[in-house]
Amino acid sequence: MNFPKSLSALALLCCSVAAPGAEAPSAGLDQDLQNLKKDVLDINRDLFVLQEDLLFPANTQVAVFVSMDVGLFFALDSVKLSIDGVELAHYLYTEREAEALLKGGVQRLYVGNLKVGKHELVAVFNGKGTHERDYRRGTTLEIDKGIGAQFVELKISDLQRKQQPEFVTRIWE
Repeated sequence: MNFPKSLSALALLCCSVAAPGAEAPSAGLDQDLQNLKKDVLDINRDLFVLQEDLLFPANTQVAVFVSMDVGLFFALDSVKLSIDGVELAHYLYTEREAEALLKGGVQRLYVGNLKVGKHELVAVFNGKGTHERDYRRGTTLEIDKGIGAQFVELKISDLQRKQQPEFVTRIWE
């Protein structure tokens, strides 16, 4: 972070502002303003990264992602996520978001902290199945959280031989 440079640029800007009725600001002042804007954006980015590191330290972090494959037998409406019986996320999908998942997109459903040890993750999917019938399906995954970040994928794919959706949970290595 470069606070002194930004603060000196701000002080220069304040001192350089012309009084009412005075001549227009110079090109140098415009350049100083652009530099100040860049410095503020850099500081904002650094603060965001610092906030993420403080709120979700890498050694306790768990992140859960949702993805879809094909989508012929299931149209996703919502996902509810619970870990150890505590509901942590409930997301309703717009048509556009569901289309993005079908095109290969991956959504970060949840990021949080978990203690080291065993945890039970439960995801419940709601949507439309074949023949426009309402479909609700749950999947459970036992997580053995160790030291370090843990990434879990909830993947919805088509099971061709049964002509129905399959809900797979896996831990990314």
